[in-house]
Amino acid sequence: MKFFRSKRGASDADRPTGTPGRRLYAIGDVHGCYGEMCQLLDLIEQDHRARAPKDCFIVFLGDLVDRGPHSKDVIRHLLEQPPEFADLHVIKGNHEEMMLRCLSGEPDLILQWLQHGGNTCARSYGIDPSRLVDADVETIEHLLLSHIPRSHIAFLDNCVDSVRFGDYLLVHAGVRPGVPLDRQSGQDLRWIRKEFLDASDPFGATIVHGHTITQSVTETPVRIGIDTGAYKHGVLTAVRLEGTERSFLQAGSSRIAPKD
Repeated sequence: MKFFRSKRGASDADRPTGTPGRRLYAIGDVHGCYGEMCQLLDLIEQDHRARAPKDCFIVFLGDLVDRGPHSKDVIRHLLEQPPEFADLHVIKGNHEEMMLRCLSGEPDLILQWLQHGGNTCARSYGIDPSRLVDADVETIEHLLLSHIPRSHIAFLDNCVDSVRFGDYLLVHAGVRPGVPLDRQSGQDLRWIRKEFLDASDPFGATIVHGHTITQSVTETPVRIGIDTGAYKHGVLTAVRLEGTERSFLQAGSSRIAPKD
Protein backbone atom coordinates (compact mmCIF):
# COMPACT_ATOMS: atom_id res chain seq x y z
CA MET A 1 0.00 0.00 0.00
CA LYS A 2 1.07 3.56 -0.70
CA PHE A 3 -0.58 6.77 0.42
CA PHE A 4 0.79 10.15 -0.57
CA ARG A 5 -0.37 13.71 -0.98
CA SER A 6 -0.10 15.92 -4.01
CA LYS A 7 3.30 17.60 -4.28
CA ARG A 8 1.94 20.66 -6.00
CA GLY A 9 2.73 23.84 -4.11
CA ALA A 10 -0.21 25.95 -5.22
CA SER A 11 -2.07 27.90 -2.58
CA ASP A 12 -5.61 26.86 -1.68
CA ALA A 13 -6.90 29.84 -3.65
CA ASP A 14 -5.27 28.49 -6.82
CA ARG A 15 -6.23 24.84 -6.37
CA PRO A 16 -9.30 23.29 -7.98
CA THR A 17 -12.01 22.45 -5.48
CA GLY A 18 -14.27 19.44 -5.29
CA THR A 19 -18.01 19.62 -4.69
CA PRO A 20 -18.52 21.06 -1.16
CA GLY A 21 -19.38 18.53 1.53
CA ARG A 22 -18.51 15.52 -0.60
CA ARG A 23 -15.53 13.17 -0.93
CA LEU A 24 -14.65 11.39 -4.16
CA TYR A 25 -12.20 8.63 -4.99
CA ALA A 26 -11.34 8.10 -8.67
CA ILE A 27 -9.73 4.79 -9.67
CA GLY A 28 -7.56 4.31 -12.74
CA ASP A 29 -7.68 1.60 -15.39
CA VAL A 30 -8.27 -1.80 -13.75
CA HIS A 31 -7.89 -3.95 -16.88
CA GLY A 32 -9.00 -7.20 -15.30
CA CYS A 33 -6.69 -6.90 -12.26
CA TYR A 34 -9.18 -8.18 -9.71
CA GLY A 35 -6.79 -8.54 -6.75
CA GLU A 36 -5.44 -5.03 -7.09
CA MET A 37 -8.97 -3.64 -7.35
CA CYS A 38 -10.11 -5.42 -4.19
CA GLN A 39 -7.05 -4.22 -2.31
CA LEU A 40 -7.62 -0.66 -3.40
CA LEU A 41 -11.32 -0.69 -2.53
CA ASP A 42 -10.39 -1.92 0.96
CA LEU A 43 -7.83 0.89 1.34
CA ILE A 44 -10.37 3.45 0.16
CA GLU A 45 -12.93 2.24 2.69
CA GLN A 46 -10.35 2.45 5.49
CA ASP A 47 -9.32 5.93 4.39
CA HIS A 48 -12.92 7.13 4.13
CA ARG A 49 -13.93 5.76 7.55
CA ALA A 50 -10.89 7.41 9.17
CA ARG A 51 -12.10 10.84 8.04
CA ALA A 52 -14.97 13.08 9.03
CA PRO A 53 -18.35 11.77 7.78
CA LYS A 54 -19.22 12.98 4.28
CA ASP A 55 -21.15 11.71 1.30
CA CYS A 56 -18.70 9.49 -0.56
CA PHE A 57 -18.40 8.66 -4.24
CA ILE A 58 -16.22 6.14 -6.07
CA VAL A 59 -15.63 6.67 -9.79
CA PHE A 60 -13.89 4.12 -12.01
CA LEU A 61 -12.28 5.89 -14.96
CA GLY A 62 -12.96 3.10 -17.46
CA ASP A 63 -11.16 0.11 -18.95
CA LEU A 64 -12.32 -2.37 -16.35
CA VAL A 65 -11.86 -5.14 -18.90
CA ASP A 66 -9.22 -6.70 -21.18
CA ARG A 67 -5.45 -7.27 -20.89
CA GLY A 68 -5.44 -8.47 -17.27
CA PRO A 69 -6.68 -11.95 -16.30
CA HIS A 70 -9.97 -11.41 -14.45
CA SER A 71 -12.32 -9.13 -16.40
CA LYS A 72 -15.34 -11.28 -15.55
CA ASP A 73 -14.67 -11.12 -11.82
CA VAL A 74 -14.07 -7.37 -11.85
CA ILE A 75 -17.49 -6.80 -13.42
CA ARG A 76 -19.20 -9.41 -11.27
CA HIS A 77 -17.81 -7.83 -8.10
CA LEU A 78 -18.94 -4.31 -8.98
CA LEU A 79 -22.33 -5.56 -10.16
CA GLU A 80 -23.07 -7.87 -7.23
CA GLN A 81 -20.98 -6.38 -4.40
CA PRO A 82 -20.75 -2.61 -4.94
CA PRO A 83 -19.22 -0.67 -2.03
CA GLU A 84 -21.79 -0.06 0.68
CA PHE A 85 -20.12 3.11 1.96
CA ALA A 86 -20.11 5.03 -1.32
CA ASP A 87 -22.12 5.74 -4.46
CA LEU A 88 -20.53 3.96 -7.41
CA HIS A 89 -20.11 5.46 -10.89
CA VAL A 90 -18.30 3.82 -13.81
CA ILE A 91 -17.03 5.73 -16.84
CA LYS A 92 -16.96 3.91 -20.16
CA GLY A 93 -13.44 3.42 -21.54
CA ASN A 94 -12.34 2.60 -25.05
CA HIS A 95 -12.04 -1.09 -24.15
CA GLU A 96 -15.64 -1.21 -22.93
CA GLU A 97 -16.68 0.54 -26.14
CA MET A 98 -14.91 -2.01 -28.32
CA MET A 99 -16.28 -4.95 -26.36
CA LEU A 100 -19.84 -3.64 -26.51
CA ARG A 101 -19.64 -2.91 -30.21
CA CYS A 102 -18.45 -6.47 -30.84
CA LEU A 103 -21.40 -7.82 -28.87
CA SER A 104 -24.06 -5.58 -30.39
CA GLY A 105 -23.92 -6.04 -34.11
CA GLU A 106 -20.38 -5.18 -35.25
CA PRO A 107 -18.69 -8.59 -35.40
CA ASP A 108 -16.13 -7.31 -37.91
CA LEU A 109 -14.42 -5.60 -34.94
CA ILE A 110 -14.01 -8.83 -32.98
CA LEU A 111 -10.57 -9.80 -34.28
CA GLN A 112 -9.24 -6.31 -33.60
CA TRP A 113 -10.65 -6.39 -30.06
CA LEU A 114 -9.17 -9.83 -29.37
CA GLN A 115 -5.74 -8.64 -30.52
CA HIS A 116 -5.85 -5.64 -28.16
CA GLY A 117 -6.62 -7.44 -24.93
CA GLY A 118 -10.03 -8.92 -25.58
CA ASN A 119 -8.51 -12.40 -25.73
CA THR A 120 -7.84 -12.39 -21.97
CA CYS A 121 -11.34 -11.04 -21.36
CA ALA A 122 -12.84 -13.90 -23.37
CA ARG A 123 -10.69 -16.39 -21.45
CA SER A 124 -11.95 -14.99 -18.14
CA TYR A 125 -15.48 -15.96 -19.22
CA GLY A 126 -14.43 -19.56 -19.74
CA ILE A 127 -13.84 -19.50 -23.49
CA ASP A 128 -11.04 -21.88 -24.50
CA PRO A 129 -8.45 -19.81 -26.43
CA SER A 130 -7.99 -22.67 -28.89
CA ARG A 131 -11.59 -22.20 -30.02
CA LEU A 132 -10.76 -18.66 -31.14
CA VAL A 133 -7.87 -19.70 -33.38
CA ASP A 134 -8.86 -19.63 -37.05
CA ALA A 135 -12.56 -19.40 -36.16
CA ASP A 136 -14.71 -17.10 -38.27
CA VAL A 137 -16.14 -13.97 -36.65
CA GLU A 138 -19.69 -15.34 -36.58
CA THR A 139 -18.52 -18.34 -34.54
CA ILE A 140 -16.55 -16.13 -32.17
CA GLU A 141 -19.51 -13.78 -31.79
CA HIS A 142 -21.72 -16.74 -30.83
CA LEU A 143 -19.13 -17.96 -28.30
CA LEU A 144 -18.92 -14.53 -26.69
CA LEU A 145 -22.66 -14.02 -26.48
CA SER A 146 -23.18 -17.51 -25.05
CA HIS A 147 -20.56 -17.04 -22.32
CA ILE A 148 -20.88 -13.39 -21.27
CA PRO A 149 -23.96 -12.76 -19.10
CA ARG A 150 -26.41 -10.20 -20.41
CA SER A 151 -26.30 -8.52 -16.99
CA HIS A 152 -22.58 -7.84 -17.52
CA ILE A 153 -23.24 -6.39 -20.96
CA ALA A 154 -25.99 -4.17 -19.56
CA PHE A 155 -23.73 -3.03 -16.72
CA LEU A 156 -21.05 -1.88 -19.16
CA ASP A 157 -23.62 -0.35 -21.52
CA ASN A 158 -24.92 1.81 -18.66
CA CYS A 159 -21.52 3.35 -17.96
CA VAL A 160 -21.34 7.13 -18.26
CA ASP A 161 -19.11 9.34 -20.43
CA SER A 162 -17.90 11.66 -17.67
CA VAL A 163 -18.44 12.80 -14.08
CA ARG A 164 -18.26 16.43 -12.91
CA PHE A 165 -17.06 17.07 -9.36
CA GLY A 166 -16.71 20.76 -8.57
CA ASP A 167 -13.74 22.11 -10.53
CA TYR A 168 -12.83 18.61 -11.74
CA LEU A 169 -14.05 16.68 -14.78
CA LEU A 170 -13.43 12.94 -14.69
CA VAL A 171 -13.15 11.13 -18.03
CA HIS A 172 -11.43 8.06 -19.44
CA ALA A 173 -8.91 9.38 -21.96
CA GLY A 174 -9.09 13.18 -22.00
CA VAL A 175 -10.83 16.03 -23.77
CA ARG A 176 -10.42 17.77 -27.12
CA PRO A 177 -8.59 21.11 -26.66
CA GLY A 178 -10.60 24.10 -27.86
CA VAL A 179 -13.95 22.32 -27.59
CA PRO A 180 -16.31 23.36 -24.75
CA LEU A 181 -16.63 20.66 -22.12
CA ASP A 182 -20.37 20.28 -22.71
CA ARG A 183 -19.73 19.61 -26.43
CA GLN A 184 -17.07 16.93 -26.13
CA SER A 185 -17.69 13.79 -28.17
CA GLY A 186 -17.74 10.33 -26.63
CA GLN A 187 -15.10 9.33 -29.15
CA ASP A 188 -12.65 11.89 -27.80
CA LEU A 189 -13.53 11.24 -24.15
CA ARG A 190 -12.64 7.56 -24.66
CA TRP A 191 -9.85 7.61 -27.24
CA ILE A 192 -7.98 10.93 -27.43
CA ARG A 193 -4.32 10.93 -26.49
CA LYS A 194 -1.61 13.12 -28.01
CA GLU A 195 -3.62 16.30 -28.62
CA PHE A 196 -4.88 16.21 -25.04
CA LEU A 197 -1.60 15.24 -23.40
CA ASP A 198 0.32 17.94 -25.28
CA ALA A 199 -2.13 20.72 -24.36
CA SER A 200 -1.23 23.22 -21.65
CA ASP A 201 -4.03 25.78 -21.86
CA PRO A 202 -6.89 25.45 -19.33
CA PHE A 203 -9.80 23.24 -20.38
CA GLY A 204 -12.40 24.84 -18.13
CA ALA A 205 -11.90 22.16 -15.47
CA THR A 206 -9.02 20.10 -14.14
CA ILE A 207 -9.23 16.81 -16.03
CA VAL A 208 -8.81 13.54 -14.12
CA HIS A 209 -8.12 10.69 -16.53
CA GLY A 210 -6.63 7.27 -17.20
CA HIS A 211 -5.98 5.64 -20.62
CA THR A 212 -2.29 6.58 -20.91
CA ILE A 213 0.05 4.51 -18.75
CA THR A 214 2.72 6.24 -16.70
CA GLN A 215 4.93 4.69 -14.01
CA SER A 216 3.88 7.37 -11.53
CA VAL A 217 0.96 9.76 -11.13
CA THR A 218 1.03 12.69 -13.56
CA GLU A 219 0.02 16.11 -12.25
CA THR A 220 0.06 19.29 -14.33
CA PRO A 221 -1.84 22.56 -13.87
CA VAL A 222 -4.59 21.24 -16.17
CA ARG A 223 -4.81 17.47 -15.69
CA ILE A 224 -4.19 14.48 -13.38
CA GLY A 225 -3.31 11.13 -14.95
CA ILE A 226 -3.68 8.06 -12.74
CA ASP A 227 -3.28 5.06 -15.07
CA THR A 228 -0.19 3.50 -13.51
CA GLY A 229 -0.52 0.28 -15.50
CA ALA A 230 -2.14 -2.26 -13.18
CA TYR A 231 -1.87 -5.06 -15.77
CA LYS A 232 1.64 -4.03 -16.83
CA HIS A 233 3.35 -2.67 -13.70
CA GLY A 234 1.12 -4.24 -11.03
CA VAL A 235 0.10 -0.90 -9.48
CA LEU A 236 -3.47 0.42 -9.36
CA THR A 237 -3.94 4.05 -8.30
CA ALA A 238 -6.78 6.12 -6.88
CA VAL A 239 -6.95 9.85 -6.21
CA ARG A 240 -8.99 11.29 -3.34
CA LEU A 241 -10.57 14.66 -4.09
CA GLU A 242 -11.99 16.57 -1.15
CA GLY A 243 -12.28 20.36 -1.02
CA THR A 244 -8.88 21.69 -2.11
CA GLU A 245 -7.12 18.54 -0.87
CA ARG A 246 -5.78 15.90 -3.20
CA SER A 247 -4.07 12.66 -2.19
CA PHE A 248 -3.35 9.27 -3.73
CA LEU A 249 -3.70 5.64 -2.71
CA GLN A 250 -2.05 2.71 -4.44
CA ALA A 251 -2.28 -1.06 -4.23
CA GLY A 252 -0.90 -3.90 -6.25
CA SER A 253 1.48 -6.72 -7.00
CA SER A 254 -0.60 -9.28 -5.09
CA ARG A 255 -2.28 -11.07 -8.00
CA ILE A 256 -5.03 -12.24 -5.63
CA ALA A 257 -7.18 -14.89 -7.26
CA PRO A 258 -10.92 -14.16 -7.34
CA LYS A 259 -13.21 -16.08 -5.01
CA ASP A 260 -15.62 -18.59 -6.56
